[in-house]
Amino acid sequence: MQTLFILAGVAIGVGVIVFMSGLLSSLQANFIRRVLTSQPHIQIIAPDEVARPLRVAPSGVVVASIVQRPAQRLRSIDQWQMIRTQLLRRADITNVSPTVTASALAVRGDASRSITLTGIDPEVYFNIVKLPDYIILGQPRVTSEDIIIGAELAKDLGVSVGDKVNVTAASGALRALTISAIFDLGNKGANERSTFVALRTAQALSNLVGGVTSIDITIQDVYAADTIAASVQAEVGMQVDSWIKTNAQFFTAVNAQKISNTAIRGFVGLSVAFGIASVLVVSVIQRSKDIGILRAMGASQNQILRIFLLQGALLGFLGSLVGSLVGRQSLVFLHSFLRQADGSELFPLILEPSLFVAAVALASVTGVVAAAVPAIRAAKLDPVVAIRG
Repeated sequence: MQTLFILAGVAIGVGVIVFMSGLLSSLQANFIRRVLTSQPHIQIIAPDEVARPLRVAPSGVVVASIVQRPAQRLRSIDQWQMIRTQLLRRADITNVSPTVTASALAVRGDASRSITLTGIDPEVYFNIVKLPDYIILGQPRVTSEDIIIGAELAKDLGVSVGDKVNVTAASGALRALTISAIFDLGNKGANERSTFVALRTAQALSNLVGGVTSIDITIQDVYAADTIAASVQAEVGMQVDSWIKTNAQFFTAVNAQKISNTAIRGFVGLSVAFGIASVLVVSVIQRSKDIGILRAMGASQNQILRIFLLQGALLGFLGSLVGSLVGRQSLVFLHSFLRQADGSELFPLILEPSLFVAAVALASVTGVVAAAVPAIRAAKLDPVVAIRG
């Protein structure tokens, strides 16, 4: 009965560890997948305009005038074609796409909305931002006369695929564009403002013919984005942002979750260890005479020590096998039960074999460590005293 209870305790503890670790990994992978399919890994941004103070030196005295920071206007990245070619030579970079981002006004009848106009080269840009995966109506066609808009913007303007909208840029340029597709990025703010047009269309509307305002980049190792961004910044001498930097709040939350998850696993592991130790201590006390008889028949201290260490390892190992199965099935059930509004999965189910191997190994080692004290006590029992007791 004691063995069954301690096996159940170990199984529950390991099940909690496996379930929480798998759930956290799945949620983190889901967020990273969503982030990396809706924004570039690294982005080069055109530098701001900076006012330089005028220095006048009448009568040999240098005077520096204080100049207010000028209002920013759209600026193109100098020699962006050469920068793109230079970046594509790097082995750690997979895609490089020039883009133009500008503010504009979308008008349909009496309705008008402020939008963010993004000019793209679809053949390259769709390898960076998986926009076709988010299309809910129409086809992701981007010609000089097309525009792709968000679901909330389409609702606000009262338009659908095939309708025309008038787009007025800050430069005063006006263009009537046909809606070729409507997307849903899962973010209301992005669906209300984000629009995509051909690169040349955005250049013409922004009075930036031949220029681009940013260069979007994807890399092979997404977790090395900060390091590669710093390398690219040193290479091109411009502001370079990584997806890790722009999503700093997410990583703060993930780190907090990891710390809390580690703490919970530590406390669960301690409870399992104390449970095994308590059972083995009781076992040593109950079987003192048996241990004394074994010692009297010639059993060595090392043999007695190995018996109890093996018992602790078996309790941890068998309990962890059951716990891993319980944790896995609980995670599978939760994945099948929790669904989004459209019926799709809430998070991808990630069951890494290394998680189960680590759980079994950790529980077995914990069992051995927990059994150490009662095992040493059993090995040091005096045969005569044990038999008399």
